Amino acid sequence: MQRLRKLLLPRHADLKFDQSLASLSTLLSSQAARDSNFRHLGEHQQRNQQHLFSLLSKYSWSPTIIRQFHSLLITTGSLYQCALSHIKIVNILLKDYSFSESPFGAVSLFKHVARNASPCARCFDSFSYLFLLKACDGFTGFQVHAHVVKVGFGSHVYVQTALMDMYVACGLVVGAKKVFDEMPERNLVTWNAMLTGLVKWGEIEAAQALFGDMPVRNVVSWTGMIDGFTRSRKYHEAFHLFQSMIKEGGTMPNEITCLAIFPAISNLGDLKNCRAIHAYGEKKGFNVGDIRFRNCLIDAYAKCGCVAIASRVFEEVSIDGRKNMVSWTSLISGFAMHGMAKEAVENFERMVVDEGLWPNRVTFLSLLSACSHGGLVEEGLEFFKKMIQHFQILPDTKHYGCVIDMLARAGRLNEAENMALEIPGEVENAVIWRTLLGACSFHGNVEMAERVTRRIQEIERGYGGDYVLMSNILTGLRKFHDAEKIRTLMDERDVFKIPGRSLV
Repeated sequence: MQRLRKLLLPRHADLKFDQSLASLSTLLSSQAARDSNFRHLGEHQQRNQQHLFSLLSKYSWSPTIIRQFHSLLITTGSLYQCALSHIKIVNILLKDYSFSESPFGAVSLFKHVARNASPCARCFDSFSYLFLLKACDGFTGFQVHAHVVKVGFGSHVYVQTALMDMYVACGLVVGAKKVFDEMPERNLVTWNAMLTGLVKWGEIEAAQALFGDMPVRNVVSWTGMIDGFTRSRKYHEAFHLFQSMIKEGGTMPNEITCLAIFPAISNLGDLKNCRAIHAYGEKKGFNVGDIRFRNCLIDAYAKCGCVAIASRVFEEVSIDGRKNMVSWTSLISGFAMHGMAKEAVENFERMVVDEGLWPNRVTFLSLLSACSHGGLVEEGLEFFKKMIQHFQILPDTKHYGCVIDMLARAGRLNEAENMALEIPGEVENAVIWRTLLGACSFHGNVEMAERVTRRIQEIERGYGGDYVLMSNILTGLRKFHDAEKIRTLMDERDVFKIPGRSLV
């Protein structure tokens, strides 16, 4: 404990803390001896409580110190008395536990105080329940909900909103809806909490209906609904709502709104509006204040086809010295999607050697994709080896797929097949083998295509595209009888291929 205290406190504060804790211990012990029940607090005792509150507030930044105070209150028998006379003391303890890595400590503290309280004692206020509900899981939340109603907070708008948040956090959307529907009074925070909760759990239609019923909307409301549309891949609806927010709602987007709309702009390839939001961000200072905004800009420009502008935005981040792993990965990914393998590799080496950053699995996926599309087979294999041996990153399905695709594009089908056979069972899936089957079709390797098709059918029989591709391979080699057998097998297994669609 002493070592932790030295790490947490400056030297000049350490002595003051020890003196405060010692004097507080003496104060509480003597006070408890004079009146163990604290039923009649005099002016002197009230000053002691205020002194305790001021110390707790002063050291509220340190969870370790707060818990030392908690232990002191328990050992001196003063916890319940403090709750009766100074609710804020208990609230500080509840807040500390609810935001800690062990939030259930707040529930234990609440039970400890409530167990010693008389039926008419008022040991908690609305803030107490706000902190307590943040620490609850579903089962405990049900119990606290019943208690809240019992003690008279059943119609308190802030406590009920916290209840709703608790149900949403636990994935109990039905419970959140019930609380919302039964609330006699709702404020804008309540509406927004319900809206974002529905969006979080994918109930977009319900969120859209709720958004339409809102009596008042602010930037949080609009941003929540835009985020819901982008999450559900309704990019046109997201952008139309973004426009309505400005034109009809008269609400200007903040940086979070811009972050929410960027996926829609990227997937629509809307360069014009990408530039517009970039200019808006410059005007509002988002580019300087939030690295996430610049990272999204890099990604959006690359996906809109302007990798040069994406690179320029990245270099502007480099000048500020605030680029992070997402910045580098976005740039490397941008080069990869445009087939600029050499640039992707160069920037990867800059990141690792010059900046000393440790790449993650997403960075390697972008790098391997760049090597695959750029024909840098040997470099790609070397990076794949480094990823496993040096950076200790286990490859997943996408990494294996990139490497197999890279080998297959280069005509090295035997190596690709051998790698596919070495993939662990928990990672292997039909998509990897379909990549190899496509390469067999391109290079006309019927013998391997037959082996690959059998392997795919062992994993998944119901996908018609595999049968059609194998049939086309055989037809291309004028093996019409064998191709007909594949088509007959499709009919016997009641397998069909979904027709393709064109956006043109």
